[in-house]
Amino acid sequence: MTTINLPLDGKIVPYTLTGTPIELKKRDAKAFPRIAFAAAHVVADPLADNDPWLTPAIDWERTLAFRHRLWDLGLGVAEAMDTAQRGMGLGWPEARDLIRRALAEAAERKDALIACGAGTDHLSPGPDVTVDTIIRAYEEQIETVEAAGGRIILMASRALAVAAKGPDDYVRVYDRILRQVKEPVIIHWLGEMFDPALEGYWGNGDHLKAMETCLQVIEANRTKVDGIKISLLSKEKEVIMRRQLPKAVRMYTGDDFNYAELIAGDEEGHSDALLGIFDAIAPAASAALDALGRKSNHDFFDLLEPTVPLSRHIFKAPTRFYKTGVVFLAYLNGLQDHFVMVGGQQSTRSLTHLAELFRLADKARVLTDPELATARMRQVLAVHGVH
Repeated sequence: MTTINLPLDGKIVPYTLTGTPIELKKRDAKAFPRIAFAAAHVVADPLADNDPWLTPAIDWERTLAFRHRLWDLGLGVAEAMDTAQRGMGLGWPEARDLIRRALAEAAERKDALIACGAGTDHLSPGPDVTVDTIIRAYEEQIETVEAAGGRIILMASRALAVAAKGPDDYVRVYDRILRQVKEPVIIHWLGEMFDPALEGYWGNGDHLKAMETCLQVIEANRTKVDGIKISLLSKEKEVIMRRQLPKAVRMYTGDDFNYAELIAGDEEGHSDALLGIFDAIAPAASAALDALGRKSNHDFFDLLEPTVPLSRHIFKAPTRFYKTGVVFLAYLNGLQDHFVMVGGQQSTRSLTHLAELFRLADKARVLTDPELATARMRQVLAVHGVH
């Protein structure tokens, strides 16, 4: 067994790996009883001569190869979402390029499930941005995605959160946009724990009251809404909303704290999935969904429950920095050759945080090659002065 010295509570403590990696196996999404999207990260280009905080540089080959890995495992790709650092290093010009490239890759396969984020992030919120301006911004991004043959994930708008005077402005914007879309969309309600600029979304700081407005929009446009993803990190609120959705509208869990039980569901229903953590734990998610398809709930929880402590650690407050943990795990697993992120975001978590991530990933069996992961962890430790 491999042992590595890791920081813990201000000391350097030996840790011996015990996890047996989950087998990587190609699967078909059609065998899964749930629709499951992984919100995918982007791989930065560490050799680019750029200013990382200001100018994104993307390794397109590795970025697109990662999407093929998700498809091979039977998972869908939620493209150009917050996991791809949308609004935290990745601007609309880069997101637009990413969407077009990913859709072109998906078109070459018969099994590629993909949906793409369309929002208003090319607007800078301010007093000169009106509701009509926001509608036009949504229309511009939607047109780009649809012109490339993509489905829409309708992202929450920071600009709308500033410009809206109340719930009626949200209803006006969403009604206008949903009437125009070519195919049913997934509405994305991202909570303020993921993005503080979205506090009070739907015109109310009380999530349950905000939910009423969102449900009103969905009910009025039920033929244009495939589902809604809520990321409020509250299983209780998700279940409350799930039980009030029109029959044909799906709930896509965005709860990176409680996804296992929400996907499994109860006697009154279940959630599908659109999760950032599925980027990091794709082999476990794939195997667990396969087990659920075989009606083996025991195997489903046996595979997925050990990943929950890892996910809760990666998504701990400040939750918006979770992308660092996702990319770090991709580095440990050999899916990219470096721990560099767009916007220099690799600096948002401490060495102690990354060390605990390593331990939890081992326990969750998502270190696909423990020897490689250990060697790479040692390199990161050395950079921080731990030998």
